[in-house]
Amino acid sequence: MLVFSVVILLFSGLVYFSIVNFSHQRFYELLKIRATTIVQIEKSKQHLDIPKNHILNSLNDEELPMEKDYVFEVPKDSNYNQITSQIHIPDTFFKNIVKKGEANFNDKEFYYIGQSFKSENKTYIAIASAKNHYVVYYLGYLKRTLTTCMILALFFSMIFSFYLSKTLFKPILKITNKVKEISSENLHLRLEPQPGNTELNELIDTFNGMLNRIETSFETQNHLIGNVSHELRTPLTSIMGEADVALSMKRSNEHYQETLQIILNEAEKLDKKIKALLMIAQTGFDGKIQKMDKVRMDQLLWDVIETATRINSKNNVYMDISMLPDNPKKLKVFGNEQLLHLAMANIINNGCKYSDFQQVKVSLGATDTHVYVIIKDNGIGIPDTEFDKIYDPFFRASNTRNYEGYGIGLPLARNIIRMHKGELIINSKENIGTTVQISFPIFVVS
Repeated sequence: MLVFSVVILLFSGLVYFSIVNFSHQRFYELLKIRATTIVQIEKSKQHLDIPKNHILNSLNDEELPMEKDYVFEVPKDSNYNQITSQIHIPDTFFKNIVKKGEANFNDKEFYYIGQSFKSENKTYIAIASAKNHYVVYYLGYLKRTLTTCMILALFFSMIFSFYLSKTLFKPILKITNKVKEISSENLHLRLEPQPGNTELNELIDTFNGMLNRIETSFETQNHLIGNVSHELRTPLTSIMGEADVALSMKRSNEHYQETLQIILNEAEKLDKKIKALLMIAQTGFDGKIQKMDKVRMDQLLWDVIETATRINSKNNVYMDISMLPDNPKKLKVFGNEQLLHLAMANIINNGCKYSDFQQVKVSLGATDTHVYVIIKDNGIGIPDTEFDKIYDPFFRASNTRNYEGYGIGLPLARNIIRMHKGELIINSKENIGTTVQISFPIFVVS
């Protein structure tokens, strides 16, 4: 309402003062025509005796309202007291006429315009004056009309704004009340779209999308807590059970050694799982805490393959270099070499393990913007019904029971790749094999 009032006030003022200025200019133009006519009439009387000063009562039948016309001879001593006392206007008006040849003046009601001219070696002043009824009456009417219109416009706009706010904000209030009902216990609730309101529906879709992500995050977190508690409780239960059995009665040295070996093995498993959890938590950050530098992906992959072969001689990894670019600078990425090594090693080792040590093909290529790594195996694959859970920590597919592992490698690798602004895409068919495509933005020197 405040903005609307200011706009209405500005436009009304602009209209009013524009018309006032136009009316003044137009009336002065009419008076100038009358003054010029007076001069022409007076000059036509050259053969007649022109009185020293006189008043012309009428020039023709088309007089202006309350028009009065004057002709005065300019006093030789430049004393205009007699003239000013006669028509009651300042003597500066007459001096300006003589000095400039023409001048105008108004006293808010009467308008005057004067011109100087010479006749028979004498200087005269011709003055045309009239009352501007337009300014006095019509502009007053315009002022009252504009004021009335402003008041009415504000009144009706206030009513319309009140109605519009009730109509426009009703769905927003409805959405607000619905949002207040949503909590962690009922994240399945969603906002309903409003028919015919595109902008509001876009907001509703955005909010529902956020709820979907939050619900998924909650489910993942609950699933993670369940898996973690199970994975940590299993070795702890084994450790406490073995210790309890060993302490229940006196045993032989060999039995104690066997018990301690079991406890040590379970403790090592527990240590690996805790370290894996810490690594996942660490790689969940944005990477600013890690030392980042340029890394050559071809050298990194050769090192990963060499390490995998050294750890287990059964690992069979083939490096395909047919897609390598001519420019080796396109193989550089910006990242942490140890973390990238860990991510690639996890994926390649998974390929070797779940394909029963058949050949795993690693291909490396690059474009002008990205470096691509493709890892393909012919292993057991991932069941379609379980594919959406492969990134859950400690989740292991139903067909991996005969293979050792903790379900940590793939979630850890994805976190590391995301940290490096990369993308991980997995395509897998059960009993056919798995293809993993990884892409990183190339390192650009700024």
